[in-house]
Amino acid sequence: MSAIRKITEIPGPEARAIISRREACVPRGMYHATQLVVASARGCIVNDVDGNHFIDFAGGIGTLNVGHSHPSVVSAVRKQLDLLIHMCFAVAPYENYISLAERLTQLTPGNFPKKVLFANSGAEAVENAVKIARHATGRPAILCFEDAFHGRTLTALALTSKIQPYKAGMGPYETNIIRVPYAYCYRCSYNLKYPSCGTACVDKIEEHFLRYVEPQSIAAMIVEPVLGEGGFVVPPKEFLSKLADLSKRHGILTIADEIQTGMGRTGRMFASEHYDFVPDILLTAKSLADGLPLSAVVGRAEVMDSPALGGLGGTFGGNPLALAAAHAVLDLMESEGLLARADAIGTRIEDRLGKWATISPLVGQIRRLGAMVGVELVRDRQTREPATKEAAEFVKMACKRGVIVISAGTYGNVIRFLPPLVISDAELDEGLDVLEQCLREINPSPSAANDPSYAVT
Repeated sequence: MSAIRKITEIPGPEARAIISRREACVPRGMYHATQLVVASARGCIVNDVDGNHFIDFAGGIGTLNVGHSHPSVVSAVRKQLDLLIHMCFAVAPYENYISLAERLTQLTPGNFPKKVLFANSGAEAVENAVKIARHATGRPAILCFEDAFHGRTLTALALTSKIQPYKAGMGPYETNIIRVPYAYCYRCSYNLKYPSCGTACVDKIEEHFLRYVEPQSIAAMIVEPVLGEGGFVVPPKEFLSKLADLSKRHGILTIADEIQTGMGRTGRMFASEHYDFVPDILLTAKSLADGLPLSAVVGRAEVMDSPALGGLGGTFGGNPLALAAAHAVLDLMESEGLLARADAIGTRIEDRLGKWATISPLVGQIRRLGAMVGVELVRDRQTREPATKEAAEFVKMACKRGVIVISAGTYGNVIRFLPPLVISDAELDEGLDVLEQCLREINPSPSAANDPSYAVT
């Protein structure tokens, strides 16, 4: 039985009516990746206001690892509603804040005392991590990476790499930001090849210190273990460990931005575990509370304790409802075996994408860590010219046919896969079938299977 159900065109009449109302009261800067208007959702199935059903491969941009409206999460939040909706932890503490903090100190990498601060969003977690790192070290600068995304608030936006549409016209930005290339091997900034390069992108940072900035001015280095908005770029295994060694030599704190990679997406609770990378501070959000606004800054106790009493906090950070949802999420990760399921989902997607490479020259590179999968589309596999227009057409066509998928990358040419980890094999395969047909129609190439120039790099 098909999970996709189409009753109307997309968008349907009810959706169009709501979209027209949206134009009058919501600023144009709020972009929509799809053309549907959501009414409800459960698991990996999204229902729109016109009665159409969609398979969700976007998962709220990695926010719904345990699926839409999981019964266990709904039950936990309903129970909490009857007890306490809000208090503000800065006014008086409550137990589920403390118990969730205790759980995260045990789940995050590192065998040392840790402490946890809860906030509302990934960007707010980034802002707090920067404040804490600067206070703990007495240094002003932050080292970050090209193609990174760390949020839309002002410091987080300064750390974010992509100009359009995020940063254009939004400045001025902080000046104490140092940006260096990420290990984006498919588009190496130094025109080198891995592994013969010896992960030279890390060695080049030492040269940067000789020419441009003294490392003693840098409080922290913030890095995504896998680039998220930057295109689902999976770095070589030694990249993060070499960064950690470099940071330690210069007394620079390490901040792992696991806002999109965390909470089981990569087959481990946190992607840092794949690399034996133990950051001083780890940030998580998105799927932590299955869509309720909650983020966490988890760090070494002595670092987290640096700000004075009252120096950290916020009105809504660690809201009791979101905390209850997060406890339910952590329970589900274990009881439903979602870490193992993530790797199984990712393997299934990667196998299908490998076949796509033989049917369309648009497929440039396939990248995966667990169920965090991206396929970079290019117009020419030799020049690697980004297929930005084709990626946008692919996303639009998929939605009209019942699959929600979104793009990523500095060039907007990476199709990313973030399905809820509760998706069934049948639902996954149905969605992939739809996407494969879309790819065939955008750029069919019967000769691709026989032409060696179509080999994916």
